Amino acid sequence: MSQRISVKTGNFELSALTAGSPDHSALVLLHGWPLSKAIWEPIIDRLGDRFFVLAFDLPGIGGSHGGETPVLTTQIAALVLDAAEAVGARDITFAGVDIGGMIAFSAARDHSSRIARSVIMNTVIPGIDPWAETLANTHIWHFAFHQVPNLPETLVAGNQRAYFDFFLDTLAGDKAKISDRMRDELAAAYSDASALKTGFDWYRAMPENAKHNQRAKRIDTPILYLRGDADHRDIAPYLDGLRTAGATHVTAKIIADSGEIVSLEQPDALIAALEGFIGETAG
Repeated sequence: MSQRISVKTGNFELSALTAGSPDHSALVLLHGWPLSKAIWEPIIDRLGDRFFVLAFDLPGIGGSHGGETPVLTTQIAALVLDAAEAVGARDITFAGVDIGGMIAFSAARDHSSRIARSVIMNTVIPGIDPWAETLANTHIWHFAFHQVPNLPETLVAGNQRAYFDFFLDTLAGDKAKISDRMRDELAAAYSDASALKTGFDWYRAMPENAKHNQRAKRIDTPILYLRGDADHRDIAPYLDGLRTAGATHVTAKIIADSGEIVSLEQPDALIAALEGFIGETAG
């Protein structure tokens, strides 16, 4: 059974759900916005049969707190790696959705000596195709809005549940699969002012992340790019973008009948995809 732990690293204490033995290869699960470690609850125990699973609240969110909160994805990746290694993680796979997927990419790009493989779920990577096309999409208006200084916090504070529900309903293939209990827990993770600001600061950091990611670099870490099919987007541009950015080992999988939060919508399919990818790329 999974348990909650707190891992101290530097000036931070990161809250995590964990399952499985440190004797096994590690699987680090990373949420995005407006999510928390709670989204991994449906899969963590079953994955714990084969892996040492660590599902962290990202720094500044939920139970993870401490000093100055990093918002650049490469800095977040380094901090989470520090925490994972502190509790004995080895042969580490980073798997993240949304902002967590951007962090998983940064781990593969910038910290390849510390991880074995990376899974990027349902996200575009700043600076990497189809980044410009994504920013031009009027349906993704919130990328620009969340970058405005102070205004998002002012308007959303006290209304987290209603604001987050809009995005959860939009991103899900079937919004009924995201329970009221889960929605309450996600809103609670951003209930204080500092957590709310951290979530919007991830968007404010995207231009700097984009500049960093556009610097040419060979990426030999195996990467699985995974999407739910509910948005009907062609997966090919995302794969082409990763390869153009320097990734040499990219595979892909589409999860049927799912939106963005695959762990809540199609947990069985996600478990199979993770187990298959890790098995295929094991030393």
